[in-house]
Amino acid sequence: MDFDLPEDLIALGEVARKYAEERIRPNARQWDRQMSIPLEVVQEMAGLGLLGIMVPPEYGGSGIGYLGMSVIIEEIARHCGATALMLAAHNGLCIGHLLVAANERQKKKYLPPLAAGEYLGAWCLTEPGCGSDAANMSTTALPKGDEWVINGAKMFITNGTRAGVFVVMAVTDPTNKAKGTTAFLVERDTPGLSMGPKEDKMGMRASDTVALTFEDVRVPRENQVGQLHGGFIDAMKVLERGRITIGALSVGLGRGALEEALRYSHQRVAFGKPIFEHQSIQFMLADMAMEIDAARLLVRQAALKQDAGESTSFESAVAKLFASEAATRACLNAIQIHGGYGYTKEVPVERYMRDAKLCEIGEGSSQIQRMIIARHVLAESAT
Repeated sequence: MDFDLPEDLIALGEVARKYAEERIRPNARQWDRQMSIPLEVVQEMAGLGLLGIMVPPEYGGSGIGYLGMSVIIEEIARHCGATALMLAAHNGLCIGHLLVAANERQKKKYLPPLAAGEYLGAWCLTEPGCGSDAANMSTTALPKGDEWVINGAKMFITNGTRAGVFVVMAVTDPTNKAKGTTAFLVERDTPGLSMGPKEDKMGMRASDTVALTFEDVRVPRENQVGQLHGGFIDAMKVLERGRITIGALSVGLGRGALEEALRYSHQRVAFGKPIFEHQSIQFMLADMAMEIDAARLLVRQAALKQDAGESTSFESAVAKLFASEAATRACLNAIQIHGGYGYTKEVPVERYMRDAKLCEIGEGSSQIQRMIIARHVLAESAT
C-alpha cells in the first residue's frame, strides 16, 4: 500500500488547513457558545469547493472520493468538530445517499445546487423511538394518487435548520419494516414539514441539530429515491461510507487535542522545568500520538477500499470505532495535561472532548460497531 497522498489531495488538504487555521480556529469558541456557524462561513467553504467534494464533476463538484474527504474533514475537525460535522452530514450522508440510489433526473436537479452551496443537505433516519434499531422506525409514507404522503417525526437531524433538501427514510410496508422502507426527497418549503428548536447539546454545539415533524407531507412520486422498499439497504450503505467520515473527524479532533497538549506542555513549568520533560507527561503524549496515527491509517484504508468500489462494512466499523474512542482518550489526556486550565472554557481542549463524545454515538454507537466487527470475524472463522 502506498501511504503517500496524491499531490492533488495534498494541495486540497492544504487549502482546508489554511482556511481552518485562519478562519475557523479564531472563531470556533464563539460559534460553540452561540450554537451557530455563520452563514457566510458556509458560503466561503462552498467557494473553496468543500461542499461538492463528493459530487462528480459532471454535476458541478470535484468528486475526490472518500480518501480526499477524509483529508479535508480531518483538517477542519482539528479546529472545530461542529464545522466538520456539518460538512460530513452534507457530503457523506445527504449527497452520499443520492450517489448510492438517486436516478439521473434527481442527480441533475439536486447535486449541482448542493455542490455550489445554494443550500445544505440533511439526512433523516433517526427517530424519537429508534436510533441503533433503525429498522423499527415509525415514520410512514403512503401512496395517494401521484404522490406519497409522509407522516411521522425524525430526531437529531444535522443541518436541519439550514438544509434545502432532506433525504427522508419512511416505512412503505408496515408488515415488514426492515424490507419495507423507502427513501424520499423532501424540499424545505414543503407544506406540513416543521422544525423544532435547536437541540441544546453537550458538544458539537455550533452544528444545528433539530427534530423534524411530518404532517401529511406530500411529495411527488418522482421524489422516491431508489427502489420501492429498498431504502433500508441503501441507508446501511450510506452509513457504511459515513463511518469513514466520522473516523476522519475523530482523527482531526484527536490531532487538535494533541497539538494543544504539546503547546501547553512547553509553556507550563512545574518542579523547575517544562512539564513535557516529565516522563508521566511524555507517556501521555506518546499514547496520544500513537493512537491518532493508527486511527488515521485505519480511516484511510477504509477510504481507499471504498473509492475502489469494494464493500467496507468491516473496515469502516473498525476505523470509526477505533478513531472515535482514540479521540476521546486523546481529549481527556489533553485536559489532564492542562490541569485546572483544561477544565475551563478558556482553552479548546474541553470543547474537543465534548465534541469527540458524539463520534462514539452518532452513525452507529461503539457497541453497534463491535457487533458489526464480531459478525465479520465470526463469519470468517466459520468458513
